[in-house]
Amino acid sequence: MHGQQAIDSERVTAIQQALIREHYLSGEPSGKWDPESQAAMLKFQGDQGWQTKITPDSRALIKLGLGPDHSGALNAGNGASFNALPTHGAEPAQAEGFVAASGVSH
Repeated sequence: MHGQQAIDSERVTAIQQALIREHYLSGEPSGKWDPESQAAMLKFQGDQGWQTKITPDSRALIKLGLGPDHSGALNAGNGASFNALPTHGAEPAQAEGFVAASGVSH
């Protein structure tokens, strides 16, 4: 289908297990995003009052205890770290200039 993203079979299995646990799907997880799995997700999302669409809604995944899947995120799992900005502040004279320019007195 045009524009539909494929879902990794491990992710599908986890979604199916959660849908089975919540009684929206019966049987054993197949790892395939089949019509039964799609229908179960649509019903689950509809029961929550959310937009129903075939691709799982992130709110639905969170509610099912699965959270969003970041496995396809850029650099995910490659030891990437999101470092905080340096903590050293502005130069004192520069900071004084900002305070003066802001019109705020201390």
